[in-house]
Amino acid sequence: MSQTAENRQNVEPLMTMPTMGGGWPLLGHLPGFLKDPVSLLTRGWNAEGDLFRFRIGLSNFALFTGPEAHDFYFRAGQDELSAKACYQFTVPIFGKGVAYDVAPELMAEQLGFLFPALREAPMRRYAKIMYHEACLYADSLGQEGQIDLPSVMNELTVRIASHSLIGKEVRHEASNEFAAAYHELQNGINALGFFFPNIPTRAHRSRDRARREIVRIFSRIMEKRRREGSNEQDFMQTLMEAQYKNGRALTDDEISGILLTVLFAGQHTSAVLGTWTILELIRDTAYLARVREETENLYSDTGCVDLATLKQQNILEYAIREGERLHPPLILLIRKVTKLLAYKGYEIPVGTLAMVSPAVSHKLGHIFANPERFNPDRYAPPAREDKQHHYTLIGFGGGKHRCMGKAFAILQLKVILAVLLDRFDFGLDSSFPLPNYRSWVTGPVEPCRISYKRRSEPSILKTGVA
Repeated sequence: MSQTAENRQNVEPLMTMPTMGGGWPLLGHLPGFLKDPVSLLTRGWNAEGDLFRFRIGLSNFALFTGPEAHDFYFRAGQDELSAKACYQFTVPIFGKGVAYDVAPELMAEQLGFLFPALREAPMRRYAKIMYHEACLYADSLGQEGQIDLPSVMNELTVRIASHSLIGKEVRHEASNEFAAAYHELQNGINALGFFFPNIPTRAHRSRDRARREIVRIFSRIMEKRRREGSNEQDFMQTLMEAQYKNGRALTDDEISGILLTVLFAGQHTSAVLGTWTILELIRDTAYLARVREETENLYSDTGCVDLATLKQQNILEYAIREGERLHPPLILLIRKVTKLLAYKGYEIPVGTLAMVSPAVSHKLGHIFANPERFNPDRYAPPAREDKQHHYTLIGFGGGKHRCMGKAFAILQLKVILAVLLDRFDFGLDSSFPLPNYRSWVTGPVEPCRISYKRRSEPSILKTGVA
């Protein structure tokens, strides 16, 4: 647990945090942050070390960098560093009465309903669904052509998440209307919404309409299930049968909100991580050849993907981890200081917005050798650079807010990449793309088009069956 400043004041006086230089009057570091937040924060770390403060407008921020600082950050109690205070912009998306609109204890109870859906038996079922969806998409492409990679990955991960977690009805009976509404809901996440989530802009009005439409779709499915007495094996059904500790059942609006929370927590970030990993493999042809060799060795006999075989695809998983390191979809994780804290003798005042940056911390030269280089072998024995500390890689968060769906996310990316890279040769149609820092989830600048050509002898031959 972190140490409050009050506990330390009787021992020694606290110092003021180092301050990053170069801020503007009134604006602080806003211009540089909007242009390239990772370069700005990296410069601050180089100058000031693992803790420093900076200002954006009227808000004071503190950046914690490196495994030791991450440990302090993620071990802090929810009464010390509050995620809820920073993520109120999600309330119009997830809805009232769920996630960051409720007390942390109730949010934990709501997300706890997800645990049964992430056990071994459901994951085996999900693997088949993921394989089926990846094969359907691969079969829909011609012999050669072009695709916009971020759009493809977003489409595939939405299909997989809706089919696996929400319900087959969403995928098969309401696919188009759900996809359209979900796209509008995604567009409701923007920088303005972070500070002013209820301003009636065009994007926010579309966001609110989209959420109402999604609740309508979910409620229609739930009403039909109750009427027909169906008992599906998915997360929607789990929530329909769940009860809070006080014995109360969940309302349809709560169920819809929790489903959206789970979907948003993993779908968009998975799509972005998959996009970056494919892009890196396209330009690292030697490692791509090793991925394909592993695929051939594992699937040449059966030709069909399953959970047990996916767990053996270490070479592919190392590539995904390296994608997470070099291109973390969330470049910043933010909490608000709600109790005076002390770190290494520095005072962290109440009201400060405390951050960790995977994009900065994942490129520390004293942790990762040649940190700018794509090198998946850094995770294999004997190097195992990620095992130096339990917070060297923080792309999926840490502590109480560590992503519960990490195993699901990695599994679906392994399936998608195994199928697509086995079926097709890909090529970049332009230079390697820059990150789009205008998006809350940092993918490549779009459009990001790649060419494809079907390979003559893939190792994964059979069509998946859901």
